[in-house]
Amino acid sequence: SGIISSVITFSQFKNFVNNPGNYASLSGAVVSTFTGGCFFGCAAAGWANDRFGRKRTIQIGAVFALWGCAMQSGANNFACLLVGRIVAGFAIGILSMTVPLYNTEIAPPKIRGFIVGLTQQMIGIGFIVANWVGYGCQFMNTDTQWRLPLGLQLIPAFLLLIGIQFLPYSPRWLLEQGRDDEACAVVHKLHDTGGAESAEAAENEFREMQATIRAEMSVRTRSLSDLWATRGMLKRTLVAVGVQVFGQFSGINVINYFGPSMYQALGLTSGQSLLVQGIYGAVGPITNFFFITLMVDTVGRKKPLMFGAASFVVTYSVLSAILALFPPSESHNFAAQRAGIAMIFITSICFSLSFGPVSWVLASEVFPTKTRSVGTSVATCANWAFNVLFSQVSNLAIANISWRYYLVFICLNAIDFVLIALFFPETKGKSLEQMAEVFGDEIDTREVALEEKLERDDKPVIVHA
Repeated sequence: SGIISSVITFSQFKNFVNNPGNYASLSGAVVSTFTGGCFFGCAAAGWANDRFGRKRTIQIGAVFALWGCAMQSGANNFACLLVGRIVAGFAIGILSMTVPLYNTEIAPPKIRGFIVGLTQQMIGIGFIVANWVGYGCQFMNTDTQWRLPLGLQLIPAFLLLIGIQFLPYSPRWLLEQGRDDEACAVVHKLHDTGGAESAEAAENEFREMQATIRAEMSVRTRSLSDLWATRGMLKRTLVAVGVQVFGQFSGINVINYFGPSMYQALGLTSGQSLLVQGIYGAVGPITNFFFITLMVDTVGRKKPLMFGAASFVVTYSVLSAILALFPPSESHNFAAQRAGIAMIFITSICFSLSFGPVSWVLASEVFPTKTRSVGTSVATCANWAFNVLFSQVSNLAIANISWRYYLVFICLNAIDFVLIALFFPETKGKSLEQMAEVFGDEIDTREVALEEKLERDDKPVIVHA
């Protein structure tokens, strides 16, 4: 995701595309085909997670990543490059949906925000590496300038393919498959049961997990319509989809994909833009790590989201005002230029304190086990659908309408703030099995009967001789 912002500014890549009159549109297509592939990848991942489990689905995503990255790096024409982007996007769609889901299901409630927030943290570190690789590769004068950074994508894909093999299966997926003994062993392993107290906590968590999932499985239909079958489920779905879409409304991926173009619009040279993008990439992960370590499991989910939406209204208002009053083509006001760059950096900081980590946490934790795969898939699909939209139009919009484009983000985030304040619940500290209370689910009499049966079955039986 990160390397392409540098690649589309390279002179050798522009020569490879060889269509200077239509380059803005074609470079947008390079980005949007990737995000389009992501949409279909996360749509397929919902089925794959139920069929093969979280662990195997991650490995499937890594295999597609290796295929797509190899096609991009070795492309002999523009069409081949686009196909490679689609295949790599399909891989990232699978992984962007499955990794937070897997992290959610193996994390204990008290640190689930931190564990799932690491998703955004590691994405941020990936962007840092990508930005600085891009900065270094600009000094090459052959096709290696863009083939090398695209080829380096093979390394993390290979590491993920091999490394995930050494991690446990999700205990909740194992319970869905009827592999209760394996699930119990995983829960105990995750609790590091070195004493009686931790062993008891692990056993209690496993029992609650087992009872809830058995009850859910007794009425499971595996239908997409389950996501709006009841009022509680509809609210879960709207919250999960909403937080992912609102994250795109922050405009953060516009900066990630087209940051150098934005800096050039503020008056920087191509080399300066890549340098600033490299520095920019480090700001988010530093802030994100502070947030997930100290705040996400204490301040919760709702307040950070409201803070983020409000802050984006402010930063984009200032940025659009600077560009409107001091157009780079007419003005050489360096103070205004630096202020505009500062607004972009502050947007990244605010994103890392709000939607960055919280959107992945909230979207994967709100659903019950029976719909968690398909629900997380639908929410992530919504994320990538809007990502496709912004990826295709942003480069053209920045070039053609300049500051007016940022008015869109001002309006969208103002609306987001109101919707989050009125309709989003707080979920911090709740186990995945307790989300029914948060969303006011209707109680299914079949589930109650099954849970009561399970409780009776767990009681000791006294046999009179």
